[in-house]
Amino acid sequence: MADKLWYVLHTYSGYENRVKENLESRAQSMGMEDYIFQAVVPEEEETENKNGQIKTELKKTFPGYVLVEMVMSDESWFVVRNTPGVTGFVGSHGAGSKPAPLLPEEADNILRSMKANQTSYDIDLEVGEFVKIANGAFAGMEGKVTDINNEQGKVKVEVNMFDRLTETELDYDKVQRV
Repeated sequence: MADKLWYVLHTYSGYENRVKENLESRAQSMGMEDYIFQAVVPEEEETENKNGQIKTELKKTFPGYVLVEMVMSDESWFVVRNTPGVTGFVGSHGAGSKPAPLLPEEADNILRSMKANQTSYDIDLEVGEFVKIANGAFAGMEGKVTDINNEQGKVKVEVNMFDRLTETELDYDKVQRV
């Protein structure tokens, strides 16, 4: 069997995630899991300060393109090429010629840059623990941790305000263990 390599698909702009989902479900429904392994939409986090509010959103690194890891065969090439939203392979000269894969170092660089953007926080708290809020609107108040999101570095804390429990979401570094 040939090597599994990364190829670049050209898609309609704005349809990258839909193409990724279509490709993954088609690979499964058509029994191509041994040829089509994964599809990736290269994205990176972009942080923006708007009116004092820090907003982080994912931006597509290559709008209109999806990476697919696959073993090139006539069948897998046909399945990928005919996936809804795919307009073609990058590096294919048309007229039925198979496309050129990404060089391994190119694929590694893209995948590594995506992983670098997916920072995960190591939050040393547990649900049910009591914390003191260090700053912000609830500064000085104590509350109980109700939820922890390691990927975003956020904790939800239930505080007692005017004899009512109110839940607020805070950055992990804004709370201290009591």
